[in-house]
Amino acid sequence: MSTRRCRVFCVVGARPNMMKVAPILRAMQADSKHFSPVLVHTGQHYDYAMSQVFFEQLNMPDPDYNLEVGSGTHHAQTAEVIRRFGEVVEKDRPDLVLVVGDVNSTLACALVAAKENILVAHVEAGLRSFDRTMPEEINRLVTDSISDFLFITEESARVNLKNEGVADNKVFFTGNVMIDSVVSSLDVARRSNVRESYGLKPLDYAILTLHRPSNVGDAVQLRRTLEAVATVGRELPVIFPAHPRTANKLREMDIQLKFIEDGIKVGDSGIWAIPPAPYIDFLGLVDSSAMVITDSGGIQEETTYLGVPCLTYRDNTERPATVTHGTNQLIGANPENLVSAALEVLSRGKRKSEEKHEVPPLWDGMTASRILDVLKDKCCA
Repeated sequence: MSTRRCRVFCVVGARPNMMKVAPILRAMQADSKHFSPVLVHTGQHYDYAMSQVFFEQLNMPDPDYNLEVGSGTHHAQTAEVIRRFGEVVEKDRPDLVLVVGDVNSTLACALVAAKENILVAHVEAGLRSFDRTMPEEINRLVTDSISDFLFITEESARVNLKNEGVADNKVFFTGNVMIDSVVSSLDVARRSNVRESYGLKPLDYAILTLHRPSNVGDAVQLRRTLEAVATVGRELPVIFPAHPRTANKLREMDIQLKFIEDGIKVGDSGIWAIPPAPYIDFLGLVDSSAMVITDSGGIQEETTYLGVPCLTYRDNTERPATVTHGTNQLIGANPENLVSAALEVLSRGKRKSEEKHEVPPLWDGMTASRILDVLKDKCCA
């Protein structure tokens, strides 16, 4: 059977996309017989800390196209990605547009491709929080409804897509490509000196990340949350890489956080803010932490693979496998629950790095190759 090279636009927009696209892009570059990948960066995340450093640490090349969309309201940002990506597609038409995750760029580029009758592949399809107040949930629903290939990370996604009427022959269980990046980066992350530079000892600190509007957009909720985290911080330092949106809100509320300058000394406690951490440094910090408190989606997956206790500070999760097969607890966006759950984790004592923990099926670092196997069969024949 003859084969043809499939020209694929691989789209990244925000930093979680980069950890998912990097393994796929590398695999396509290594298989030039079947694939001609083109990297498109929409510029949804655009500064060094949120974008460029991730390209460097994940060994990604400079984008072939950078749309430089920047920030804005959800509708304005989505519309601008549609406009600029549409202009690129008009002059350089691919065979396939591959999108990942659930950010505005995911939806916008998939929509352009669908309207232009270009095949769409959605990596990390079928995840559902069943909360339509989350912009990401709308992005997931619409992207999946117009995609030709839906690559899923866990079996709950297959059930969701079936309930929504998606044909079985469009759905492929290939595993979690974000774990590919964790696997390939973990040795380097464990050699990072970031923990030592902050004066942190393994398993003697916690990590906090907050960025969802439901947690940081409401001043009362944010203040109560930080008060609860401060209670946990009396037991051990809590390291808080402050998302720009959260940092801006704290300034508006005149909440002063302690920043690590000369490092944490023995006996120090409380919440310690650091700038957004590069991928390798953040992975190393998470890997050695006693626990993570987060409202992120991707961190639920990373901690599950690493065996790190994770408290998801939300009322729902679109990643139920991290609860049923991992170390994640869904504790709700309730400050009292946060304190009790965190203290319960600490009462169990230090986790043992060598302890066995359950990992969801196919979260093994080989997902990119399975995705390419499907695309070779469907697009390159």
